[in-house]
Amino acid sequence: MALDVNGKTVELDGNGNLIDPTQWDEDVAKALAAADDTMGELTQEHFDVLKYLREEYFNNNSNQPMERQINKDMGKIWGKKISSKDLYQLFPG
Repeated sequence: MALDVNGKTVELDGNGNLIDPTQWDEDVAKALAAADDTMGELTQEHFDVLKYLREEYFNNNSNQPMERQINKDMGKIWGKKISSKDLYQLFPG
């Protein structure tokens, strides 16, 4: 499966994930979100979470932080208390 984004072909696996994670950028994220019926237009908060998770993944041996840590770190970035419900509203699927 492939996705055309701004004239470049981005290869996806059977689950719709990038085969080559170095191809990720905001335009690719927008195209992936547009292809997902549960996602609307991506906001700055979406990109904050996506960039945070990518950094954590690549800087921590492919490990992701626990949900509680994500909430805590996003709360620091956004300057407000974040709950799991807030993240589920951003990413409902």
